Amino acid sequence: MKAHTASLVNSLILIAMGAWGYLASESPSITALIPLFFGVVLLLCYRGVKAQNKVIAHVAVLLTLLVLVALFMPLKGAIGRADTEATVRVALMIATSALSMVYFIKSFIDARKNKEGADE
Repeated sequence: MKAHTASLVNSLILIAMGAWGYLASESPSITALIPLFFGVVLLLCYRGVKAQNKVIAHVAVLLTLLVLVALFMPLKGAIGRADTEATVRVALMIATSALSMVYFIKSFIDARKNKEGADE
């Protein structure tokens, strides 16, 4: 899988799970839509990431890392409430964000290797 594909999957999961979490709540809060907003921004970055635009790729990595770190508190809260549905939603968002980070890092390492190989 390529970094742009992993980022696309991550953005779609963030959008879907954020919307589901908001709509499934008995007392919806705008904060439940934060993953959805990040997913939309990552989706807007997709073309730039696919075209290997360094600036857009780094923005996407930063946003993905921010989402990944920020989701641990909602996971802790969902586990504390024994809310299985919320736990699964947040865990899925964490998993896709972590997977996306792995592919971003791999693509950056590959790009550096290719650049060093071309310089020789």
